[in-house]
Amino acid sequence: MTLVLPDPEALCAGLVQQLKPRVTADTALVGIHTGGVWLAERLHTALDIALPLGLLDISFYRDDFDKTGLHPQIKPTQIPFEVDGRHIVLVDDVLYTGRTVRGAMNELFDYGRPASISLAVLIDRGGRELPVAAQYVGAQLEVPTDRMLVLDRDENGKLRLKLDA
Repeated sequence: MTLVLPDPEALCAGLVQQLKPRVTADTALVGIHTGGVWLAERLHTALDIALPLGLLDISFYRDDFDKTGLHPQIKPTQIPFEVDGRHIVLVDDVLYTGRTVRGAMNELFDYGRPASISLAVLIDRGGRELPVAAQYVGAQLEVPTDRMLVLDRDENGKLRLKLDA
């Protein structure tokens, strides 16, 4: 069976349309490194959000940290706005087990108590291990459990999806 991957640029445009009516002056976007940051950068610009973009690296918040160790390329977390009382849209590229999102929410709460957190993802591939659901989804895609769906971008910043073994 050949899996046809959707165009991430089109999916991003669809997310913009879903989010646009819900963005207010209190809305902040926070992207999860790495693919979620790339997507959040696009959404932040397209939605003309006034608050600066937040960036999360959840390496220290992963529940498998003791098994996998520290990722060799840790990126700094940057939350350049007040989290308390803010409506936050957490952005990631692929939603799978829900564990990355759980770690991201744990880290966000270290910065304060948001009024709400919603989740926007490019792809929801199912396979949840935790009760996590995205409110904004570019596409749902059934991916074999032995494969990884990865968002990449080329030297011009164009997004592309790859299926890795």
